[in-house]
Amino acid sequence: MNNEEIYWLAFSTVRGIGAVRFRKLLDFFGELSRAWTADKVELITAGLTEKAANQVLEARSTLDLNRIEPDLDKKGIEYLTWNSPAYPKYLQEISQPPPVLYFKGTITPADDIAIAIVGTRNVTKYGKQITKDTAAYLAGNGITVVSGLARGVDGIAHKAALEAGGRTLAVLGSGVDVIYPPEHRQLANEIIKNGAIISDYPPGTKPDGINFPARNRIISGLTSGTVVIEAGERSGALITAKFALEQGRDIYAVPGSVLSQLSKGTNQLIAEGAMPMTNPAIITEAMNLKSETVKPKRDRIVLTSNEANILRVLGNESLHIDEICAKTSMGIEKLTADLTMMELKGIIERDKGMEYHRIQNWDIG
Repeated sequence: MNNEEIYWLAFSTVRGIGAVRFRKLLDFFGELSRAWTADKVELITAGLTEKAANQVLEARSTLDLNRIEPDLDKKGIEYLTWNSPAYPKYLQEISQPPPVLYFKGTITPADDIAIAIVGTRNVTKYGKQITKDTAAYLAGNGITVVSGLARGVDGIAHKAALEAGGRTLAVLGSGVDVIYPPEHRQLANEIIKNGAIISDYPPGTKPDGINFPARNRIISGLTSGTVVIEAGERSGALITAKFALEQGRDIYAVPGSVLSQLSKGTNQLIAEGAMPMTNPAIITEAMNLKSETVKPKRDRIVLTSNEANILRVLGNESLHIDEICAKTSMGIEKLTADLTMMELKGIIERDKGMEYHRIQNWDIG
């Protein structure tokens, strides 16, 4: 740690001093070490509000600069600043990137090829399977999976990426030494071995509701695109998608039944121009990556009774969804979910419009 970096870390602990005010201080003082020793009038002249200036003065009176480095080392916490050569490339490009990123684990150049996977905490069976298959596919193709370590889609995505032998990054709404939810502590430890847990909040920061929407801009900012698996109309995953749109990144949304509350958000994203994600290969194609498709082995695939019935109906034909619905006597909501799942498993493929055909000769008994 060089002497100037201590002041970056010091300012990162001051509540209310974010990217905009960091920039104002740097522009005015040139170096943050000068800003740290400035008086209140100078801080206000630099562009801080009186409240923010008072917060800096209060932090200066209580923070022991000599303890910053030892405390980080003791907890195994590393950091990157705007000036660090290893600062993530895509994140550097967003409006107001975090001045300081704290992390445990490793952030490598390979993580520049990354996709975010987000969605509801109350994920359905349909959403769970799609999350697993998508994360495993991306990780198997050398793409780092980024998410937020939350319950539901986030945790499933991290686990699937690790099980596929890939890398994953988890962005927290707390300090990297405060894992939330607590049941994901072991998962966090596994992520540290094959990726990193990351936060722009200083160590010791407790999880707070207001922290999570802000951290979503980092999730999208670290990646070239965001996949939304399932999301209600007010889901936090839609906030991530909004940030991705503002950052000029791709948005992929998994279509779902119009009757499902957890698909209202994703269906709306598609209506607004998001790319429908019916097969994860769509993502690698959009990223112009050569895809080494991760196909499940035949002996690992267990067809449900509905899937087997759909295959029998399809035979060697290409049928419209309405025909499949009539011949299987399945409800359209359930049929749509099963067809999407079968696409992800690599069993069937959608043709033009809403026609489907089988792509492998699966044994269905």
